[in-house]
Amino acid sequence: MPTRNDIRNVAIVAHVDHGKTTLVDAMLKQGGAFAAHQHVDERVMDSNDLEREKGITILAKNTAVRYHPKGGGDPITINIIDTPGHADFGGEVERGLSMVDAVVLLVDSSEGPLPQTRFVLRKALQAKLPVILCINKTDRPDARIDEVVNEAYDLFLDLDATEDQIEFPIVYACARDGVASLTKPEDGTVPADSDSLEPFFSTILEHVPAPEYDEHAPLQAHVTNLDADNFLGRIALCRVEQGELKKGQTVAWIRRDGSIQNVRITELLMTDALTRKPAEKAGPGDICAVAGIPDIMIGETLADPEDPIALPLITVDEPAISMTIGTNTSPLVGKGGKGHKVTARLVKDRLERELVGNVSLRVLPTERPDAWEVQGRGELALAILVETMRREGFELTVGKPQVVTKVIGGKVHEPVERMTIDCPEEYLGAITQLMATRKGRMETMTNHGSGWVRMEFVVPARGLIGFRTEFLTDTRGTGIAHSIFEGHEPWFGELRTRSSGSLVADRPGPVTAFAMTNLQERGTLFVEPGTEVYEGMIVGENSRADDMDVNITKEKKLTNMRSSTADVTESLVPPRKLSLEQSLEFCREDECIEVTPETVRIRKLVLDQKERGRATARAKKG
Repeated sequence: MPTRNDIRNVAIVAHVDHGKTTLVDAMLKQGGAFAAHQHVDERVMDSNDLEREKGITILAKNTAVRYHPKGGGDPITINIIDTPGHADFGGEVERGLSMVDAVVLLVDSSEGPLPQTRFVLRKALQAKLPVILCINKTDRPDARIDEVVNEAYDLFLDLDATEDQIEFPIVYACARDGVASLTKPEDGTVPADSDSLEPFFSTILEHVPAPEYDEHAPLQAHVTNLDADNFLGRIALCRVEQGELKKGQTVAWIRRDGSIQNVRITELLMTDALTRKPAEKAGPGDICAVAGIPDIMIGETLADPEDPIALPLITVDEPAISMTIGTNTSPLVGKGGKGHKVTARLVKDRLERELVGNVSLRVLPTERPDAWEVQGRGELALAILVETMRREGFELTVGKPQVVTKVIGGKVHEPVERMTIDCPEEYLGAITQLMATRKGRMETMTNHGSGWVRMEFVVPARGLIGFRTEFLTDTRGTGIAHSIFEGHEPWFGELRTRSSGSLVADRPGPVTAFAMTNLQERGTLFVEPGTEVYEGMIVGENSRADDMDVNITKEKKLTNMRSSTADVTESLVPPRKLSLEQSLEFCREDECIEVTPETVRIRKLVLDQKERGRATARAKKG
């Protein structure tokens, strides 16, 4: 079959923070994407505010580098897909892999392959894609290049890679310095025999297959991503598999349900560096963007009207975690500021809009008309959705994350995660005990002889809700933990992950310093003086296991009698401010989170103190 030798389509996959986006930055700079005088931000591909704040890639994005071979000849377009490294955004990874012909697996020279490396590599091997291994950050003082390469081979064997896939080329790089080499440098040094990424580019040209096509096949283009433009409306990102797409052309749009409709391509755009430029046509292997189809969805096909043949739909893994998202029902709803979105219709429309571009998400109705069950890959993916909606001005009530169970053979099964933990040896006992309370089962333990140990556990997904804060406390902030979905196992039984109770406000009003002074010995407070609270709002963590209703609005009674303690000053302990993710971790089954653009509050599902007392009494009798 003929091939397009002027194009290469490649995805860069790796664990979180192993340097994917930094490597793409260096490729763009050396590919001449920016003018010599142009100021370029770091991590230019992380364009989303949340991506920049959290330092992770959330959305799969594509860019194109025009590479001029060293020996001369026509420039070659390298389309690069920068995929997320976190398993919670697996839908983005699967979409990214459906657009390419090979992957670059990036691995940190010290940390080696980690769970998310395993996740993205498994997807690439299942798609029968060839792999280039790139060992990044060779200049780290704790680099151990030989061991990491061996660990990568072990991982390929573990994931049943074919013989062709195991015969992968290896490139050694320091992406921050924009240097790569085919010869292994000494541990902790930058490759010295090269001053650019030229060896990396040449390896891509040699090992990434050029797109193949059939000259006589009718048009087929696969929709792999969606975007929006203020002028053009919805834009569909497509990979052209066969035939040619042209501006103004009429094509057959094959929907997910199999129905076919003829539509006209009003605009055709091709990516050049970080911008999309108008084009007249796109051929086999090209990644392009088309406008003119307002309701097009991911996974659908654009085909020849005379001979419409559908491409397979994009499939993603089942959701593992769910949470209830509804309108804000607290007494302070709408009081934060003007322009807040508080109605059920607006929330429902926003969730349906999220479904358009996020294939790994599901939205299901609940018994209440103003709340919906949202299912996703993991806690982080759902927290990112809530945080995005909060920044858009929505006021929401968010329930505690729950696991999505399955009934297999008449028994309830729950999702389990494979967790890899790196920590100093002295915390080994604390970690083992922490995982035991969460029903974790240790699979392997490796001691590198460097004072650190690596442990692998299989643990129920619900045991990891609220795990991270406790883990960082137990390891004094030194531990590193990563988990990945492993499968389903029979229900593990009851888990009690939070041993402390809540301090609950028993009346509305502003918080006073006088009341806080008396209450701070009871536990840790989350609010500061002057904060407006309401009955049923959680104002702190109790030092004991049960909940305690407290009056945090109590004022000091003024009198004309002098007190012997009048001049004694009390010092207030600074309150513990919880982020959205920490609030989700802290939340219990009978609690939920009120999210507004200004604040995140934790509250009881039932606000009335007497009603909660009756429910507790009924539960004890039952």
